[in-house]
Amino acid sequence: MPKISCLCGHVRIQMPKRPDFVHECNCTLCSKAGARWAYFHPSEVGVEGTTKGFVRDDKEDPAAEIRFCEQCGVTTHFVLTPSAVAKFGNVQMGVNVRLADEADLAGTELRYPDGRGWSGQGGFGYVQDPRIIGG
Repeated sequence: MPKISCLCGHVRIQMPKRPDFVHECNCTLCSKAGARWAYFHPSEVGVEGTTKGFVRDDKEDPAAEIRFCEQCGVTTHFVLTPSAVAKFGNVQMGVNVRLADEADLAGTELRYPDGRGWSGQGGFGYVQDPRIIGG
């Protein structure tokens, strides 16, 4: 998988491989951040450049810290909050593959989880059937 970058190129991310699937969540955080998430172990992803973070304050114990380019403001990835790492370990991060060339994701399943309707427990429901990117 080639490196992806923010709009200005200040932040560059190297993913280890094509993702198994991509989530386009409809929760307010994901939809307003304009993100499509691919998930990897943090040790597999290289991030170059300086980012700033945002942790939502409308949740009692948010699990994700959205990271964005300090220059152009584009959402690049998320990391788990210290609270989530304490509960689950540092087991996951998300890369905003909306920044990737869609041709690099061709054949990957795009899923639409119902983050707005999710209770915070158990698995996600989905708002529509998945589709294949580039298909």
